[in-house]
Amino acid sequence: MPRASATTTEAAPATAKASSIESIAQSIALAILERRLPPGTWLREEALGRVYGVSRTKVRAALITLSKDKLIEMIPDKGAFVCKPSVQEAREVFAVRRILESEVVRLFIAQASPADYDVLEQHIQMERKSSGHKTTGVREELLGDFHVALAKATGNRTLTELLHELVARSSLIAMLYQSSNDAHCSTDEHSDFLRICRRGDADAAVACMVDHLNRIESSLELGADKPAGQLDLVKALLA
Repeated sequence: MPRASATTTEAAPATAKASSIESIAQSIALAILERRLPPGTWLREEALGRVYGVSRTKVRAALITLSKDKLIEMIPDKGAFVCKPSVQEAREVFAVRRILESEVVRLFIAQASPADYDVLEQHIQMERKSSGHKTTGVREELLGDFHVALAKATGNRTLTELLHELVARSSLIAMLYQSSNDAHCSTDEHSDFLRICRRGDADAAVACMVDHLNRIESSLELGADKPAGQLDLVKALLA
């Protein structure tokens, strides 16, 4: 998934002069993260071309990049849409995360260096500082990135890439099913989890992580699929 800096305070579409496939993909990804483009939004190539000042060919290439990361879905003869995960998919994503992240935790505790712990402690401090940020997406991206950073510390690139995709899909799920997850609570749980890791108690750390993921899933309203709302695509991207 194209990454946008978690410290970015304002997100504007790439200018026509600087627009590249990567910058367009990053801008759209950030708009999705910041809930300006909710699940189900139709990403019209012509409108995107006007926003970014580029040809539909460049727009289509950027959309294909995002589709590989499961952020958007390309539907033949219809176009590109921000992915709209079903209730079943949402449950499956969290089930897989529990399995993968349990292994991530064990690998992390077995080989983490003091520097790895310092990086995660700094990340938690960034989470706390972002709690009052006017852009909700910045805080939510940081909360998700904690899990990716944990995987990265294991040195297993494949595992990190898989978790990166799952965390991005979790963000879409949270948008669609209106998570009541409290950011302060998530940050406190990250801090508690890291303290357990420092003790070297792998079983307790795994249990803590699984409880954390269970709480996030239980905060979602997964009773039924929800219809996608309509919006002005250009206004959403220029917001």
